[in-house]
Amino acid sequence: MSTYIVFTREEMLNPEEMATYSRLVHDTFKGHPIKILAAYGAQQALEGSEPEGVVLVEFPDREAALAWYDGDAYRKVREHRFLGAKYRATLVEGV
Repeated sequence: MSTYIVFTREEMLNPEEMATYSRLVHDTFKGHPIKILAAYGAQQALEGSEPEGVVLVEFPDREAALAWYDGDAYRKVREHRFLGAKYRATLVEGV
C-alpha cells in the first residue's frame, strides 16, 4: 500500500542550515523507491494557519518510507533541517 510522508515547514529558523539540507538531501534518495509529488508549490490553506511550505513524498509501503527516513544517510542530513526550521513530518498510509 502506498505510503506518504508529508513535511510541513512551520517556521524558518536558519536559512544557512536549510540550504545545507537542500544541497545534501537528494543524495539520500539513492537506493530508495521515493517519488516527490509536491515540493514547496503554490498552496492555499483551506483550514487552519498556512504553513511556510509543504513537501509530499510517496513510497511503495510503510517499510520503504521508514527505511529511508530512519536510514543512516537521511538521519545525518535531517539534522540540518532540525536546525534550519520547525517542521512537522507525518507518515500517512494510503487506502
